[in-house]
Amino acid sequence: MANAATVKDLQAALTFLTTGAKALPEALSKPKVGIVCGSGLGGLVNIIREKVEFSYSDIPGFVNSTVAGHAGKLVFGLLGETNVPTVCMVGRFHYYEGFALTQTTYPIRLMSLLGVETLIVTNAAGGLNPAFQIGDVCIIEDHINLPGMTGNNPLIGPNMAEFGPRFPPMSDAYCPRLRRLVYEAAKKLNVPKFLHEGIYVFVSGPSYESKAECRFLKQVGADVVGMSTVPEVVVARHCGIKVVGLSLVTNRVVVHREARSDPDAPVEERPVEEKIASHEEVLEAADARAKDLQSLVNHLVDMI
Repeated sequence: MANAATVKDLQAALTFLTTGAKALPEALSKPKVGIVCGSGLGGLVNIIREKVEFSYSDIPGFVNSTVAGHAGKLVFGLLGETNVPTVCMVGRFHYYEGFALTQTTYPIRLMSLLGVETLIVTNAAGGLNPAFQIGDVCIIEDHINLPGMTGNNPLIGPNMAEFGPRFPPMSDAYCPRLRRLVYEAAKKLNVPKFLHEGIYVFVSGPSYESKAECRFLKQVGADVVGMSTVPEVVVARHCGIKVVGLSLVTNRVVVHREARSDPDAPVEERPVEEKIASHEEVLEAADARAKDLQSLVNHLVDMI
């Protein structure tokens, strides 16, 4: 399969990180927690101590993120009061950038080889559920993988049996215990009010959804919508890694039907100008909630 990662490729990346010229110190070479930072959420790396950073461009097999708000580096260090060895992706890869899903999920398989047992995935998402406000955080309880249901799944191709089975279940993709711990961490911080649980729907992007598409996504049960995360979760679960997902609601999607465009229609039935989604809006909302999310993750890793 084109652009498919091989175990040999991954071993080369592992060797580069652990025995290369800039080899990781022993204390950081076997991280227990992996974190994927979504759009505008790269500030999470600022709370990591004793950092060792690698540019994606230097790691064998990695591609380069082309999206604003995604720095493009793999950061190792200690997190939480108990100094949990952690590896953090500051910037992720997306299907819409032209990468194969095996390329976008390559770092997750590398995390597995490094020894990561728990993955925290974060993302910026559009809110479909009317109860979700901009700045709220949705703890992902399940997902809808639209590209996966139509033939674009990162596990398509020969099974990498070294990592997991041919047909891994996704009914337990998001660990209930880890979801409970997010609530407990939020209570300790006195910030539980902006948390919800919900279903994340993965769409390929890069265009934002039409109103009709948003109504469809809402009707099939989605609470938030985004262009990432699910392929990473699928591969993580294939590798046996436990997952917790956090979606920061950065914009409210428009779901109501368009009013009549007939110039002879009554004024109240004519279209109204509405704020449309933009990446700048996403980054602005992510920045506003960044410190809360950083504190939440920092407390969470101690409880895992």
